[in-house]
Amino acid sequence: MAYKQDQGRFARLAAFWSLAILIFYGCTSLYTTLLGYFPTSMAKPFVASMPKIPVLGVPLNLGMTVSALVLAVSIWALYRVLERPKYADVLIETESELRKVTWPTMPEAVRSSVVVIACVLFLMAFLAGADWVLGRWAERLLLGS
Repeated sequence: MAYKQDQGRFARLAAFWSLAILIFYGCTSLYTTLLGYFPTSMAKPFVASMPKIPVLGVPLNLGMTVSALVLAVSIWALYRVLERPKYADVLIETESELRKVTWPTMPEAVRSSVVVIACVLFLMAFLAGADWVLGRWAERLLLGS
């Protein structure tokens, strides 16, 4: 049974899926790492007896098995952790506070973005110029020319 299933639905879904994507990325990195440790040439009889995964076309080997097991256990553990009252209450409160926020209109967001981009470009040009001038100055000072 889910803790307060109807409350904080969007925050809980966003937290679950963003963390699930990170877990999936970690498991794909684990899979590529395990492929380096267990090359298929070492375990040819073992790999030859294992079929390929139909949709993916990936051979079912030790690396795939371990990665899939880690993925399944991690996703299950993530779900269980996010259902705990302590974490669920934080996500529920976060969503309720975000509903109170006054979001900017599209023209306000565009104007603010233009101001930010202009400031970043100005600072970038200023710092690049200062770097160039100070670099030339240091070069003349150190080389004595």
